[in-house]
Amino acid sequence: MFADKAYPVTDLTDNEMAKLHIRHLVGGHAAGARHEILYRFEFPERPGALLKFLTRLGERWNISLFHYRNHGAAYGRVLVGIQVEQKDKKRFQAFLDELGYSYWDETKNPAYTLFLS
Repeated sequence: MFADKAYPVTDLTDNEMAKLHIRHLVGGHAAGARHEILYRFEFPERPGALLKFLTRLGERWNISLFHYRNHGAAYGRVLVGIQVEQKDKKRFQAFLDELGYSYWDETKNPAYTLFLS
């Protein structure tokens, strides 16, 4: 429909981040959020799951974006922007692996680059 009008089009039909999170966010990218990476998590819906994440994250990295979604499912869906400098990438990866929650790096997701960056 729009291709014949030369409008740029990006199909986000199967983009989980766009469906679960981006459509609920407003405001754009925070100007001071340097070294931001974006991850999507599935947290088990049980007491202490979010606290476990925040406690283990501690004061090592700054949370620049946080969006939580749940509709009574066994898992809460969380989108998190975290400021991680290049020198800390290995330490951050170790944090993710030790956490034990399912996660996806969404930093290069088209929905993020189009709407938030």
